[in-house]
Amino acid sequence: MLFERIESEGLSHYSYLLGSGAEAAIIDPRRDVGVYLERAGKNGYHIRYVLETHRNEDYLIGSCELAALTGAEIWHADGQWPYQYGQAVREQQEWPLGSNTLRAISTPGHTPGSMSYLLSDAHGTPLMVFTGDTLFAGEVGRTDLLGQEKTVEMAGSLYDSIFEKLLPLGDGVLVCPAHGSGSVCGSAISDRAWTTIGTERLSNPRLQLRGREEFVGAVGVDLEKPPYFKQMEEMNLCGAPKLHAIPQPKALSPDVFAGLARESVILDTRFDGFGAAHVPGSLCIWPSGISSFGGWFLPYDRSIMLVCDICHLETLTGQLRRMGYDRIEGYLAGGILAWHKAGRDTDSIRTVTVPELCHRLDTGDDTWILDVRSQGELEHDGEIPGAHHIHITQIDKRRREVPEDRPVFIFCGSGVRSMIAASLLQKKGWQNITVVLGGFSAWKSVSCPLKMKQVA
Repeated sequence: MLFERIESEGLSHYSYLLGSGAEAAIIDPRRDVGVYLERAGKNGYHIRYVLETHRNEDYLIGSCELAALTGAEIWHADGQWPYQYGQAVREQQEWPLGSNTLRAISTPGHTPGSMSYLLSDAHGTPLMVFTGDTLFAGEVGRTDLLGQEKTVEMAGSLYDSIFEKLLPLGDGVLVCPAHGSGSVCGSAISDRAWTTIGTERLSNPRLQLRGREEFVGAVGVDLEKPPYFKQMEEMNLCGAPKLHAIPQPKALSPDVFAGLARESVILDTRFDGFGAAHVPGSLCIWPSGISSFGGWFLPYDRSIMLVCDICHLETLTGQLRRMGYDRIEGYLAGGILAWHKAGRDTDSIRTVTVPELCHRLDTGDDTWILDVRSQGELEHDGEIPGAHHIHITQIDKRRREVPEDRPVFIFCGSGVRSMIAASLLQKKGWQNITVVLGGFSAWKSVSCPLKMKQVA
């Protein structure tokens, strides 16, 4: 039997390839499906089934793309919604896979019709369960996607799904969730590579809560939702547009790039060089941060133009398209050097080291410190005395809290998120802003004062 987990970096998405006999099943495929075709074909399997555990919110599912290329059957969960493709899964439905069997288990909570899939061998022994966003390593799925008024109800359903459906499967059953550490679909997913029902029973903090009421109180909370979730929900009911029909980004000369800039979003992925010089109006997100932060700040109704190292172009395009950003107009041919050689104006963002900032603070300069770290980071690592906290995801909404008439120094954990915040503020007219290099890590390294967050 073939069993492979396919990891999509950035989104921390896990999909799975199962093969037995001459047939294969794919669970929760990503949009760019070449990896499944290559690995199944290499091992002599024909992809017969595509199974979805739930309607996804954070990435485009690749089911329709796979079915178009292989003729595979698509079976989707959440049959109560108006899907325009595939067939709805039924509770206890089974699919033969060689000498093994996949069986659907209804596990609502993350979404109303979430399904898990249990793989058993020829003797009926449970081997592994594909839990989607119901149960993760060290965490459970979020329950707030239908709105605050439904969160408590969904949390109760999630409790029942985990304690009545999944845990009784047996401690030795391998748990195969749809996401790993870093996903926005669970607030504290563990970074352990693999887990089992028994491991989660003993060590998952959510499963140590005392009873249904305490579980619902802890899990049934409203969390931040990136704006792009809404777009993903709609597109994943219709089926994503076929990738082969979408034009590749074009190489754009500085003159053409400048002509298109007013109607587009300029995404610059150069953290190291962005502060020194960038095309005016650019948004800076470093390459591996696209999946985590692109959905907060990139619109769907405007084209995207890239300023990037050419070696990153294919990866960046793939990350954006997994989130439904298909309007990628092109990239600046020759990069920022070509822009300079064309005589075009650039903007810059000042940077400063922590020792330099400490010297300014010691001399009594009128500085205003903006800390864009998360609440969890503040509670775990401590605060900078006198700093003002606005989480990076809230910068655009709360930018009026940031003064325009004083020097603003921006902190995050290392400096990379600070450059996102700085680029956003600069686009809106802020000029006197400085990114603190090394961020909070550097602050601690030079023994600057800390204040620990008081947790109620």
